[in-house]
Amino acid sequence: MNRDSELKEAAYQEAEASRETVESDPYRLKHHIMPPVGLLNDPNGFIQWKGIYHLFYQWMPFKTGHGAKFWGHYSSRDLVNWKHEPIALAPSEWYEKDGCYSGSAIEAFDKLHLFYTGNVKDENGERETYQCLAVSEDGIHFDKKGVVVELPDGYTAHFRDPKVWEHEGKWYMVVGAQTKELVGRAALFSSVDLYNWEYLGDAAGSKTGMLDEFGYMWECPDLFHLNGKDVLIVSPQGLEPKGILYQNVYQSGYFVGELDYKTAKLNHGEFTELDRGFDFYAPQTTVDEKGRRLLIAWMSVPDQDEDKHPTIANKWIHTMTFPRELSIKGEKLVQEPVEELKALRKNEQILENVKAVNEEVHIHEAEGAVYELIMDRIKVEDSFKISIKKNAELHYSRRDRLFTLTRISYADGMPESRKCRLAELTKLQVFVDASSIEIFINNGEEVFTARVFPDAEDRSIVFSSKGETVFDLKKWDM
Repeated sequence: MNRDSELKEAAYQEAEASRETVESDPYRLKHHIMPPVGLLNDPNGFIQWKGIYHLFYQWMPFKTGHGAKFWGHYSSRDLVNWKHEPIALAPSEWYEKDGCYSGSAIEAFDKLHLFYTGNVKDENGERETYQCLAVSEDGIHFDKKGVVVELPDGYTAHFRDPKVWEHEGKWYMVVGAQTKELVGRAALFSSVDLYNWEYLGDAAGSKTGMLDEFGYMWECPDLFHLNGKDVLIVSPQGLEPKGILYQNVYQSGYFVGELDYKTAKLNHGEFTELDRGFDFYAPQTTVDEKGRRLLIAWMSVPDQDEDKHPTIANKWIHTMTFPRELSIKGEKLVQEPVEELKALRKNEQILENVKAVNEEVHIHEAEGAVYELIMDRIKVEDSFKISIKKNAELHYSRRDRLFTLTRISYADGMPESRKCRLAELTKLQVFVDASSIEIFINNGEEVFTARVFPDAEDRSIVFSSKGETVFDLKKWDM
């Protein structure tokens, strides 16, 4: 048995040996992508190919910490029901021996191409990095073609996460980077054959003329065209908290602008956080056959109390967000849950013109374990609050124009909050799974995502209002 087969077999055996322990966890989610065992992080290679959606993911099967990553693989026909496929990539070759790190997928020449970062540590613990290619004819078995991009001059070995796209007959690749001056950049390359890549320079980054100091490393860049504009999504590390902004250890957000392919520069506006919650990082997008720009992200943040997750006791950690559809309104990226999630709805409850005036209201029909809740035509006189399973609280103050998500921290049991400015609250769409909450405000104008770990039996929901609050309510079990 060769090294590649040995590694995959060891991962399968670990998953099988731990299956009962993992699946007995009450915090296993019902409708989100999770690892069969061990640690899941960044979404990779998100694509619809020959009618089937593929989502690969960073996977450490042998522990709930980080290490030499594999590419795990799920497929789906409908973005709702996901099938676990055989492992796509194992860290078996010299150029990836310490991890097949993140990357992307494209269709070319009727084949599926995966671009990824090969992570290597030499005998002194020094990092080396290589951008690599693997090709598949069936979407399941991948033939590694080796290194296609070496580290250019001027960068440290923190150079990873290639995202590839086609523009006017050429291929382009953006890579997350750190310069020798220790500032974060998004480096751009082009190619005509996918094997030979020309370095074009930094499309954007910290201290680039468009930006002042803006982080020491830019991870997981994604550059795409949407509604007549170019959007760069990136996860910068090293931003200092600023008021209610940048409260997580690392951020994920976007710039809207225009990429000049001649100068390889992105002329862009300000950075905006994509998600205002606690757990959102390394998002990746794709265009599907319906022409939709879809996004999926890792529902966590690196180095942010990862070792304190209660699921570690059951030998697994982390999940993905639900897939979202993107659009642009002005300079704002709007995220809405994909239409397909409606297929999960059952046991519909409808209540119209619910009114709360300076009181707590218990609505039995809105209680549940795993569900979708929509509140529409909301009118808030002063402030309004929803408590979910005594573990998460949504609060809107009309006077302060502030929306707040508070949860009980799984690290220390204390309340902690994330906030965003919100001129008015008219609609809330909330997805509650066994250990997650995703909140879409005003049709995706703002989004909050968080892991929550309530008592497994708790189904409670309490609405309370200061002044008068009126709304229509719909709720479905999922």
